[in-house]
Amino acid sequence: MIFPVRQHAAAVRTALFTVIAALMLLTAEDAAAQAAPLAVVTPAANLVVDGVPPIPATLRDEVRRYTESRSASLADWHPVSREILISTRFGNVAQIHRVAAPGGARAQLTFFEEPVTGASFQPVNGRYFLFTRDVGGNEFGQIYRHDLATGMSTRITDGGRSQNGGIRWSSRGDRIAYASTRRNGTDRDIYIMDPLAPATDRRLLELPGGGWGVSDWSPDDRTLLVGEYLSVNQSRVFLVDIASGNRTLLIPEGRDTVAYGGARFSRDGRGVYLTSDAGSEFAQLAYVDLASRRVTPLSASIKWDVEEFDLSEDGRSLAFVTNEAGISRLYHMDTRSRRVRSLPGIPSGVIGGVDWHRNSRDLGFSVSSARGPSDVFSVNVDTGTLTRWTASELGGISASDLREPSLIRWPSFDGREITGFYYRPPQRFTGRRPVIINVHGGPEGQSRPAFQGRSNYYLNELGVAIIYPNVRGSSGFGKSFIKLDNGVRREESVRDIGALLDWIAQQPDLDPRRVMVTGGSYGGYVTLAVATSYNDRICCSLDVVGISNFNTFLKNTESYRRDLRRAEYGDERLPEIRDYFERIAPINNASKISKPLFVVQGGNDPRVPRTEAEQMVARVKQNGTPVWYLMATDEGHGFRKKANVDYQFYATVEFIRRYLLGG
Repeated sequence: MIFPVRQHAAAVRTALFTVIAALMLLTAEDAAAQAAPLAVVTPAANLVVDGVPPIPATLRDEVRRYTESRSASLADWHPVSREILISTRFGNVAQIHRVAAPGGARAQLTFFEEPVTGASFQPVNGRYFLFTRDVGGNEFGQIYRHDLATGMSTRITDGGRSQNGGIRWSSRGDRIAYASTRRNGTDRDIYIMDPLAPATDRRLLELPGGGWGVSDWSPDDRTLLVGEYLSVNQSRVFLVDIASGNRTLLIPEGRDTVAYGGARFSRDGRGVYLTSDAGSEFAQLAYVDLASRRVTPLSASIKWDVEEFDLSEDGRSLAFVTNEAGISRLYHMDTRSRRVRSLPGIPSGVIGGVDWHRNSRDLGFSVSSARGPSDVFSVNVDTGTLTRWTASELGGISASDLREPSLIRWPSFDGREITGFYYRPPQRFTGRRPVIINVHGGPEGQSRPAFQGRSNYYLNELGVAIIYPNVRGSSGFGKSFIKLDNGVRREESVRDIGALLDWIAQQPDLDPRRVMVTGGSYGGYVTLAVATSYNDRICCSLDVVGISNFNTFLKNTESYRRDLRRAEYGDERLPEIRDYFERIAPINNASKISKPLFVVQGGNDPRVPRTEAEQMVARVKQNGTPVWYLMATDEGHGFRKKANVDYQFYATVEFIRRYLLGG
């Protein structure tokens, strides 16, 4: 349509005014948006946050489905009914729940602000159970009795700055034996108590050192099996007469150190089952005849560590778990014929908490895998029927998005082969991918293909590859391998990570310019050591409750742990060891760190005190290096409370985006 000139001019003026008004409105909205404060995640009052930038609230919603998964672990069978106790989380921390039938509802029984992860039924009638609980991660666990009829939980130990635990029931179920540091905070003594009458508590053995614990009662309740842990490579087992307190070494010591574990009396009381690496690289299942003290290997044909075992109530069956290149395998042994068979149909993954029901048919256990969190199963060993008791939630993650890792190998500086598990991001992420190297603690721990939890976000949403190395000193590869990092060989495990950096540079799908190293506890030490030794080959590092100087660590760690750690790391009281620790200490080499560092610490950590973190943070700040510090005043050796874990995760995602991804 053609307008007259006058009408056309008016229309143009009207349109122009409309555009100007719209522009003015947009400008006002922009100004208002800029003036409005950015919605951020506010740290709770228990969190000390230093150097961590504000975290957008949008991130919390973005990652939520990776923070809501749950797991379940088997605590105990009811001795009469076919029902179980499990530990699982439905609030901020894990608590004890009862599951009355496979797939049944989880009925919560304990309600505390602190986590409860283990429980043990009174083994005859199951009218109550015992559990331990600490405060704020301080690991000063106290024993509690929970009465099912009343729902009341009653503390039955001293409640002070002592560790109490390792509960073992008498055969009659009327007493417990346990270990406690209450005498002086350093030495771990053995006590006996009737849990229904805490006033009966008495000290049976006064012992030197912090590595003592009760393994079992004899069938007649006259003798205890008591173990003394000296190091991952050495331990002893004693027979203790309960009436007199006299103790006798079960197996005479030879020239070589031997590690024993899991000692249990046979049901006839004539022998003891245990694990032993005597004459072998791996821990084997063995039987000790008490009359002759002859030791008979029972699993010598299996060239892997036997990690745990349990003996059935009737004494005719023994179940044990082996660690075969990180994957668990479950076996059954007939104790009369000593015939061993692998139990078929067991889910692949990492198995723990093996426990027989008193019916001697149902064997319970927990399984975790890369494709799902820990859940509870049982198998009827007579029929082979597998029963799933729990189905834990993935929190919105699709199981199809979870993938198994591949086992990788690389030569280290001395030609020794080192292995690890490599998780690849989805194929939609193209080009060379950034890498997170995650080092386990221990140092005698082992990285295994268990559920990744929140780390699945790094894989699935950020396209980051994750490698979990098992450097020298890791368990699962023979006792000689475990010893390779002891004392003045400590830096050799760090050099294994240097060799891994070489391997990464040779992979066409990995980006050697974008590598972050992280780890917790001893893995935190390796993280800091890599940050000083290979500063030019990583782009950032994340240390969780790590050691920054072995001298100060050994001075400040709780006294009941000190000698046990000296056996692994070295005795700092020796001048040559102390000088070596000073030379390798990350705190004394911190001037080399120019790449961003994030340090996470628990305020009540009894193992690696927060002073290790604080001195490292202060020193690296002097370099002008970006340093983030997060400390929870209500946590210990790592975060266990969901609210704290979530904030740590949000901050870690921000750290990765800024310094690993560079965006």
